[in-house]
Amino acid sequence: MKLTLRQLEVLLAVAQHKSVSRAATALSLSQSAASSALTELERHFEIQLFDRVGKRLRLNDLGLAVLPRVAEMLDRGKELEATLRNQDTPGELRVGATLTIGNYLATLIVSDYMQRHVGSKITLNVENTAHIIAKVANFELDLGLVEGRCQHPDIDVIHWGDDALKVFVAPDHPLAKKRRITSADLAKVDWIVREMGSGTRETFERAVAGVLPTVRIRLELAHTEAIKRAVESGLGAGCISRLALREAFRRGSLVPLKTPFLNMNREFLILIHKRKYRSVACRMFIELCQQHLANGLRGFTRFRIK
Repeated sequence: MKLTLRQLEVLLAVAQHKSVSRAATALSLSQSAASSALTELERHFEIQLFDRVGKRLRLNDLGLAVLPRVAEMLDRGKELEATLRNQDTPGELRVGATLTIGNYLATLIVSDYMQRHVGSKITLNVENTAHIIAKVANFELDLGLVEGRCQHPDIDVIHWGDDALKVFVAPDHPLAKKRRITSADLAKVDWIVREMGSGTRETFERAVAGVLPTVRIRLELAHTEAIKRAVESGLGAGCISRLALREAFRRGSLVPLKTPFLNMNREFLILIHKRKYRSVACRMFIELCQQHLANGLRGFTRFRIK
């Protein structure tokens, strides 16, 4: 063969980081070594894989065409390396999870996976849905665990479970004691919501569109705990996953509002690139996610507020 795995590693890293210097840092190489590997690959086959846009490198059509095969070859190479070393571990896995899933579900599943497969390595990145979709599409993540929707043409979507958002206020909020909440009531309150690009924000906006005459957003916050604290302090109403509210409702520090006129249902999804090589680690992690759902996660995700 006239190419090396090192050259392919550099190609994939440059595609992901859009910079030779950042790719070199990620691979623990000198910038000159990374640059030489990429130059040798392109020179040998008399091709160009990247276009330079300002100070950034962007894959051209040929680069985009070969990237999935490069990612697959590297994944297969890692599996082969583990086999040659007589390792029983399924290898390294890069998982992305949204804030809700990352804080309340993914950490439990990752812990179980690593206890079952001693020596395995999982990197868990917690970000909003838009960032996770982009990284799965760019082969920066092996799997994405998100809520809401994903319509990216290059990504396979596996239904994993069901969730719903809940509208809530502080116990001393005027709506907390009201027996029947109307859309007019909610149109008058200030809202503390997640940032744009999050699955929670997307579900919220879809639910209130055409139902509430106005939506007064007072704060946009990137963390569910920050939203809960802001609502507890009396700044307005919030709307996040019921998973994140279970303990607060039990303690009485927050109060749920009954809003049957809002469709707050959504799905939990597992995302994987359509051309991603489904390694042993990928398959085992997906199976474990599904096992957790079948063996008890289903009851947890369908927790109901009386």
